[in-house]
Amino acid sequence: MCRYQAAMATVVNALTLPRPGRRAVGWWLVAVASLIAAMVVVGGLTRLTGSGLSITEWHPVTGVVPPLSDAAWQSEFAKYQLIPQYWLENRGMSLADFKAIYWWEWTHRLLGRLIGFVFLLPFLYFVAMRAIPRAGIPRMVLLFALGGLQGFVGWWMVESGLETRVSVSQYRLAIHLGVALILFGAILWTALEYLGDSTHPARRRGAGGAFALVALVYLQMLLGALVAGLHAGLVYNTWPSMDGRMFPEAAFFSTPWWINFFENAGLAQFDHRLGAYLIAAGAVWLWIRSRGNGSSVRASANSVLAVTALQIGLGIVTLLNQAPVALAAFHQATALALLSAALWHAFELSWAPQAAAST
Repeated sequence: MCRYQAAMATVVNALTLPRPGRRAVGWWLVAVASLIAAMVVVGGLTRLTGSGLSITEWHPVTGVVPPLSDAAWQSEFAKYQLIPQYWLENRGMSLADFKAIYWWEWTHRLLGRLIGFVFLLPFLYFVAMRAIPRAGIPRMVLLFALGGLQGFVGWWMVESGLETRVSVSQYRLAIHLGVALILFGAILWTALEYLGDSTHPARRRGAGGAFALVALVYLQMLLGALVAGLHAGLVYNTWPSMDGRMFPEAAFFSTPWWINFFENAGLAQFDHRLGAYLIAAGAVWLWIRSRGNGSSVRASANSVLAVTALQIGLGIVTLLNQAPVALAAFHQATALALLSAALWHAFELSWAPQAAAST
């Protein structure tokens, strides 16, 4: 590594390139996190358009090249015609219709590959220029490995819909989203550390509650994945009641009783509603607690409250309209914005300047 750093430093000196600082690393990580957010939204659109099973093989390297000839397209279409989704839902679809769903899945996978390059190449440059300290390198390597794991989990999810199902397993969908959100959150938090003025944690009052809200938003997004996997947005399309009820009908129909939390569409939607109410209460509580803190803490608390209100409103409108594609995608994008705001607020309460730590 030392020889590599020396060689890169010589090249940079020869080209008279400026040496990057910590903030440059921080903004690079923000860009990576933004790409991950885009990939999550595109992944949601891929699911909403029924496109996620259109590519039935996983070729991490050669798969970057789409079909370039009529014969190649016919070959891909023939592979799709062998899976249950085609026979039970899309039988008789045209090649043009197949291309429409294929491009969604191909774009989703391309974004994953792009994120790998956008992370790896600048990372090597920043290490060479010592913008990333030696102690910070293992964390970056771990983040890159987590990104690779996410690609594997994505294919594992797709596999669940190729043999006996017409869609992917809701369990694997939730795990796939969960890994993506952990990666997104870890990169965003690291970016905030590099962009911040303080290099030492200084916990303020309310930090525990802020982290609890982050965990609650994360769990709520996983519940959203279960709702999506069970198509639960297409039932009980009323609010605040569930077709005139406070609780879904036959919520514990299946046995054992606990399986209903994962496989009963009505109960999954009820849990998702309940999660939204808990997040709303938490956002208001954190906003009240933020009074008397510094301007950055108040700003982050304001953002949590505002995005929470927007997200709940979007969720209600999406539900009342039976989850149209545009609204559902906007709802998912706003969920990522809420997770970001919650992480920012937790960061402001955990990495405040030392002089303000006692407030």
